Amino acid sequence: MTFTLYFIRHGQTDWNAAGRMQGQTDVPINEVGRTQARRNGDTLAGLLSPPQGFDFIASPLSRPRETMEIIRGALGLEPKDYPTDKRLMEIRFGEFEGMTFDQISEKFPEEFAHRQKDIWLNAPPGGESYSELTARVEEWYLELERDTICVAHGGVSRSLRGIVLKLPPAEIVELDVPQDKVLKVEAGQIEWL
Repeated sequence: MTFTLYFIRHGQTDWNAAGRMQGQTDVPINEVGRTQARRNGDTLAGLLSPPQGFDFIASPLSRPRETMEIIRGALGLEPKDYPTDKRLMEIRFGEFEGMTFDQISEKFPEEFAHRQKDIWLNAPPGGESYSELTARVEEWYLELERDTICVAHGGVSRSLRGIVLKLPPAEIVELDVPQDKVLKVEAGQIEWL
């Protein structure tokens, strides 16, 4: 693949700040998140002004969409003129969504313990595993044909880096997922900007 992908995780939400599992619950970004999105938009504007030839795509949830619109504004583009792809949605945490780890372990002790044994293969009740998430992210990634700017989620970022760097599952699920940096993916390498 001979294209460049700039991947940005959505800006912070109140649930991020509280340590709540968001998954596919549609939680908006907060003021910290908007500041992070502006920072990432300014970073891209400094590199890609103008961003001719780039495709733009986001997860359909509101937190990556608002982040993308702030970034597109920083690039001097029409904020809402981009497509979304459901394959870029965050990992589904099912019954765990909206709760902290402590709340999950208290309310669902057996299910929580089962998932923690192998986060790669074991899904929360009504959710999906990292293996399932990575399969849909890989399908999307292998279809890319041009330079692209993508805004999605922390789990998607982990899966994407695992695919590009050919990491073992145990490493993928532990990767850091910053919201105030841009991930550049090019020629099988990654760089944080």
